[in-house]
Amino acid sequence: MKVKFKKYFKGDIGIWMLIFILAIISMLTVYSATGSLAYKRMDGNTTYFLFRHLTFLAIGIGIIYIVHNISYKIFFSLSVILLYISVILLMLTLVIGVNLNEASRWLTLPGTGLTFQTSDLAKIALITYIARVLSMSQDNIGDYKKVLKPILIWTVIICGLILPANFSTAAMLFLISMGLLFIGRIPLKQLAVVAGGTIVAGALLLVLIWNFPQVWRFRTWKTRIETFVDKDSNSDNNYQANQAKVAIVNGGFFGRGPGNSVQRNYIPHPYSDFIYAIIIEEYGLAGGLTIILMYLFLLYRVGKIVRKSNRTFQAFLAIGLALSLVIQAMINLAVAVNIFPVTGQTLPFVSMGGTSIIFTSGAFGIILNISRQVYSEQEENAEIQEENIGNGIETPDFDLVENI
Repeated sequence: MKVKFKKYFKGDIGIWMLIFILAIISMLTVYSATGSLAYKRMDGNTTYFLFRHLTFLAIGIGIIYIVHNISYKIFFSLSVILLYISVILLMLTLVIGVNLNEASRWLTLPGTGLTFQTSDLAKIALITYIARVLSMSQDNIGDYKKVLKPILIWTVIICGLILPANFSTAAMLFLISMGLLFIGRIPLKQLAVVAGGTIVAGALLLVLIWNFPQVWRFRTWKTRIETFVDKDSNSDNNYQANQAKVAIVNGGFFGRGPGNSVQRNYIPHPYSDFIYAIIIEEYGLAGGLTIILMYLFLLYRVGKIVRKSNRTFQAFLAIGLALSLVIQAMINLAVAVNIFPVTGQTLPFVSMGGTSIIFTSGAFGIILNISRQVYSEQEENAEIQEENIGNGIETPDFDLVENI
């Protein structure tokens, strides 16, 4: 069985199993969370959103399978092009994007009526570009003009274009970028200067939010911060958080059981932003801890892949994409249990949503392709070593690090 599985699903088996388990959890929870909504809006058809979600999950797994068979090296060549495309799409989104809750985050594909969130493409593009620059600059990593400067310019451009409509995504992407710079051995002095500049910029932004709430979405951001600090506030954000806390308390240790959530009828967006609360209500604390461990398992598996890698680009790309998935997941979980302000971040490959699933699938596919390349090279090197030992030849050094 394992041999047949590996014949078609190459790369890290642990990550493949994680993907399928997340898909099953997603299917069960989304069906439970949307049943009542579908009954009201779709003339009693309680499975409408389930089948829609299953379609995207199937497309997502198909994307993972296709991408994991395409060499990750193509992204090395396309990284700059993807950045330019992302900038154009983000600018178009701000001007003609679909406006929801005073935010333009989606573009409509001409002639289809389908929308997609352009920031999801921008995340992958920026991470890929940073991985490319770091991999090409390890011999002169301290050169500010050739390494840190271009990375900062593109990071500020991408995050700046995302910021007006989606503060949490912009902040998260900037944090991931800084994490990659640290992993990529950028000198600590340079990182300290960047951190200082970030603190100053953050303080200035906070002042602007408090004094000019009519600009952009400043009023929304200010309200979310105030209601998070003031737990007794009667705002919509506190209503969501309070209903989520009720769901978590009702779940206990083992939960009410699949499909038995009560708070799905009261929590706004129980199928996306607050899906973790529904998971805990139905599967209990045990189910909630399992979800946390699954994302940490993803980071662990990618860490093993990176340690075995002898190519810098694949190592930086894999850890960057893994960080983007895991940090997004942790933010979603933190919001659901009310230890973080409401952000709108979905739970990767679990929450209902077309764009989120598609681009998450792309990230999974790239990670699996890298693991496939790493394990393949490791097996080839092991075979060469065995053959050389058998022939009495000195074993060559396979620990040399290459760019791509």
